[in-house]
Amino acid sequence: MEKVLKIVTTGDETSDAEYWQNKSVSERLEAIEFLRNQYIKFNKNVKPGFQRVCRVIRKT
Repeated sequence: MEKVLKIVTTGDETSDAEYWQNKSVSERLEAIEFLRNQYIKFNKNVKPGFQRVCRVIRKT
């Protein structure tokens, strides 16, 4: 992931949502994984992995 710094003013029209909509799905997932790993790294009480497993069952 390439680090990018962009300084904007408070009155700038662009939004975070617009920024992320312009990114590909793989770039968004990569960013989420990066943030998740950072959170786990700095919060020692958090165990990596999922807390729960859900199963979807279709009823006939």
